[in-house]
Amino acid sequence: MSAEPIRPLTLAVCQFAPKKGDPTANLSRLGALCAQAATLDPRPQVLHFPETALSGYFVEGAVREVAMTAGALANDLDEAYRVACAAMDIVSVPTDVVVGFYERWRDTLHNSAAYITIGLDDGPPVLRHVHRKNFLPTYGLFDEERFVERGSEIRAFETPWGRAAILVCEDAWHSIAGMIAALDGAQLIFVCAAAPARGLWPRDDGIPGPYSAARWERLMRDIAEEHGVYASLSNLVGTEGGKRFFGTSMLVGPGGDVRGRSPVWTESFLSITIDLDDLVRARADAPLLSDLRVALPHVLETVRRVQEGISAPLMYDGPEPAAADLLSGTRGFTTGEFQVPMEALKLANARVRTVPDSIPVIRHNVGEQGGPPPLDIDVDLTEAWLVGFLREEMTRRGFARAVIGLSGGVDSAVAAYLAVRALGKTNVIGVRLPYRTSSSESLEHAQLVIDALGIESRTLDISGAVDGYFGNEPEADVGRRGNVMARTRMMALFDLSARYHALPLGTGNKTERLFGYFTWHADDSPPVNPIGDLYKTQVWQLARHLGVPSVIVNKPATADLIVGQTDEADLGISYARADDILNGLLHGFSHEAMRSRGFQLDELALVKRRLDGTHWKRRPPATALVSHSGIGESYLRPVDY
Repeated sequence: MSAEPIRPLTLAVCQFAPKKGDPTANLSRLGALCAQAATLDPRPQVLHFPETALSGYFVEGAVREVAMTAGALANDLDEAYRVACAAMDIVSVPTDVVVGFYERWRDTLHNSAAYITIGLDDGPPVLRHVHRKNFLPTYGLFDEERFVERGSEIRAFETPWGRAAILVCEDAWHSIAGMIAALDGAQLIFVCAAAPARGLWPRDDGIPGPYSAARWERLMRDIAEEHGVYASLSNLVGTEGGKRFFGTSMLVGPGGDVRGRSPVWTESFLSITIDLDDLVRARADAPLLSDLRVALPHVLETVRRVQEGISAPLMYDGPEPAAADLLSGTRGFTTGEFQVPMEALKLANARVRTVPDSIPVIRHNVGEQGGPPPLDIDVDLTEAWLVGFLREEMTRRGFARAVIGLSGGVDSAVAAYLAVRALGKTNVIGVRLPYRTSSSESLEHAQLVIDALGIESRTLDISGAVDGYFGNEPEADVGRRGNVMARTRMMALFDLSARYHALPLGTGNKTERLFGYFTWHADDSPPVNPIGDLYKTQVWQLARHLGVPSVIVNKPATADLIVGQTDEADLGISYARADDILNGLLHGFSHEAMRSRGFQLDELALVKRRLDGTHWKRRPPATALVSHSGIGESYLRPVDY
């Protein structure tokens, strides 16, 4: 008896960090990666790259500058591949490449992905398919439909090894997209993604990375298993404007089994050889795709009816007729709109009452179900996330060193510990900036951080500068004096930044930012802040993990503007309660829902009042817009473009 035929296909999924807004540099990099793949054993026939690999994803209004035609991409990538092969002294071989890019097509802009065969011996590259993203996200971090047009087609296409389809990121979140691709004969669905990391809380599912990585894995497994296809995900890594892409690219088999997964955060090749005959076995075991093909006419008719708003009549049989009605030939009901003789109804009801009078009731505490994301964090994941963020942001901005103001509090201590892990202790400068009324304890605790980390330090007394100003404003109250101190400290940090060519790091946490509990254009001024999206209680969790001295972690938080002052006394609520309320409000839970979770009306009112009254502190200055190219409104460029 002959063995089952094997049709091996070797696929390499490459997650990498493109250079933001530089298609030329990224084409050269892609060519080099294709050449590197040609040296692998076994050699991959197909390379799969992420969404917007030619430019980075968050380029906003610069899409028109980085977009190119699919034909130009094919020719340029083929040339870059041949140049890289020559530089490596290897022979270029035919290779299929799936790559995401911003496309210019028929005078419109699209977020697209192309399937191209490059390195052919006897001619130019072959462009086999271009998929234009159908579903454009306009929520949360995304505003994609503002910059590109929607595609309107999903289809499979022929390749040298079989039949494939491409989806781009959110396309895959709509189950109908995978269904259409599978119905059109796709054996392998390529998903190109630029998915930012979200979700720090601990999980027990065994999937590495943030919550969004686990969500993507479930999504890819569902696509593959439901339709009996292979599904390949290629996701970006790197940081763009504070949003970090997590990688964890993967290949899933037609049974929903993960065949391989790339690491979190880092660039990598994932090379896997697959047997396309697995499709036959998977579809025989679970013929869901076959079932769908049979039911498709009815499904399409239902879709048509829903689109046209046609109401479907309710159709069903009534109760069983009584024996007397059967003998007399009277059924006692009609389909759809039925009428039942009273005697028959009594008999039917009597039969129903034979069930037990009661059944066990399973109760759930609604307050513990379906709430906002937990405030507990996976501290190892958080450290890796923020250290990588700092390292990439500093490199992108051209800085190797950081300067940070050390107040003696937990926030600046955590920022310093993260900076040392990201840049090394020789590249971090800690600065103490006391005023004459500052607590000696604050100076001592700042020195504890300096000594524990072994970093270079400076101590600059700001009393002379502050008092020199207030010599002309002797009636200034505590609030005004505190603001001038904060702005003087930031002036000093930016001056030292110029001296040391070291970027100032921010130290404000999310709770302070949401409450507006900071000095505008002072505490919020540094261009990079590693902890600005962590609530205060999460900063404390991370501080314990990083080894910040316990005397700093456990002391009451204070701005140290006047003797005995504490943050929680100023705010009128504890950080623990405030964080829980803010977390709920920011995730769309109403006051009523929060009250059902045990929060008092006065607490909710206090937090809401502070949140609503300080939006202006979290936005750039309001500018009168008198043109069609207003900066930040119409002329949009991300900070790292």
